[in-house]
Amino acid sequence: MPSMGMQEWIAAGRAIAQGHLTRHGKEARFTHAFEHRLAEMTGARHALAVSSGTAALISALVGAGIGPGDEVLVPAYTWMATAAAVVIVGAVPIFVDIDETLTIDPHDIERKITPYTRAIMPVHMGNAPCDMDSVMAIAARRGLLVIEDACQAVGVRYKGRYLGAIGDLGAYSFNKMKNMNIGEGGAVLTGNSRYFARARGYHDLGDLIRDHEKPLEEPALIGVNYKVTEIQTAMLSVQLRKVGPMLERMRKRRAMMAEILSGSSGFRVTPHNDADNAVSLTLLAPSKEAAVKLQARRGVWNRLRDSSKHVYTNWEPILAQRTSHPRLNPWAWANREIRYDPDMCSRTLDILDRTCVVNLGMNYPSALMRRIATGIVR
Repeated sequence: MPSMGMQEWIAAGRAIAQGHLTRHGKEARFTHAFEHRLAEMTGARHALAVSSGTAALISALVGAGIGPGDEVLVPAYTWMATAAAVVIVGAVPIFVDIDETLTIDPHDIERKITPYTRAIMPVHMGNAPCDMDSVMAIAARRGLLVIEDACQAVGVRYKGRYLGAIGDLGAYSFNKMKNMNIGEGGAVLTGNSRYFARARGYHDLGDLIRDHEKPLEEPALIGVNYKVTEIQTAMLSVQLRKVGPMLERMRKRRAMMAEILSGSSGFRVTPHNDADNAVSLTLLAPSKEAAVKLQARRGVWNRLRDSSKHVYTNWEPILAQRTSHPRLNPWAWANREIRYDPDMCSRTLDILDRTCVVNLGMNYPSALMRRIATGIVR
């Protein structure tokens, strides 16, 4: 993730010094500037800054008109917020297996589509892009929306295009573990003006900012408060300048280490949907037992099976279909009975059991990480 330093401190100070911390009003300038720069960088027509990645997912779903009676396909390997956002808007998440790229399996997407499927939510986990060519082709053929969860892949590209700006809508996260880090924050991207108007209105209690900006031709709807402050977006503008160079350094480091690690006969480098742009590195062992041994080597992080609420078997409230109130439960009036079983995505569990994350060591010299990669092979 980009470092937090003096530039962010100065940017936050400038936002405070202007004496106007909300995005409302003509005095506000940092939020509008950040949204413009983010849209310009990604090629999206519209960008909306919100308070978190989860807020971005929910706002995107609302923008697309997803709601009761709809089914949304989500991968079985993602942070629980992806599926939870679907439930929050009144729809039902349908779990889809991943493939060895650690992203949603296009073949299983085809198997899980029903007459009630409304959208696909491909998740670019840990900077690994989904096979967006296949996802978009399926969506076009079946008349489905694509809402990208790019929360863990801000600034990453797939075949030259920015993730999050390929589908109908996309969501970014700016929390402390992401490529752009201000503690908490998020953004919605879309090329559709109607989706943008709905998402913008929803994120601000029904579009209070309509009084301060050119109106969009979309009726106001009851919403929530997912707004950001000028302090957050002032810092994000600094982070936006850093993310490209940071990812380029990661790409070079990953290429160097992957070349060394590909020489092992005991594991293989996980396949990637756009290897030339890869900025993350994972290893796939032949068995769970081999992965446990691999995990103990210097430079290897956790097995993905141990990554808590990134694995569907740990989404206890969703597996139990438990919401804050019985009448807010979308499963109660879904078009068909939907049951979740801990073994329903067994291929996902097998892949996660055998996959380990490699630390790229971006704070360490290349020579040291080269030695560490060589040690992993041995």
